[in-house]
Amino acid sequence: MNTGVANMAEEKPKEMPLKEEMPKKEGPRKEANVVFIGKKPVMNYVIACLTFFNSGGSEVCIKARGRAISRAVDTVEVLRRSFLKNVSIKGITIGTEEVSREEGRRSNVSIMEITLVKQESK
Repeated sequence: MNTGVANMAEEKPKEMPLKEEMPKKEGPRKEANVVFIGKKPVMNYVIACLTFFNSGGSEVCIKARGRAISRAVDTVEVLRRSFLKNVSIKGITIGTEEVSREEGRRSNVSIMEITLVKQESK
């Protein structure tokens, strides 16, 4: 009766490749401490910023394009006025990106980056 168990133990299971052997995806590098603003509610982005600051980060960059720019400004204002009084704006960068649309058309989209810095409390 034990011979069946011994035969099963002799079979080797299929080996999974190690993490090093897995092919790496080539794509845009995800930056640390960057919050990309999209279509979600403002509070979701405020919580993301709070998470970065509470995990020890002293700087967060908020990036938005097009219609999401107003949501990025709202996120910064809610964060500064309601949650973290010791956060200040380090810099604001604005610009334009060229984007490919359907039918191969190209159009310009406004972009904005707001960098926030947490001041050390005394």
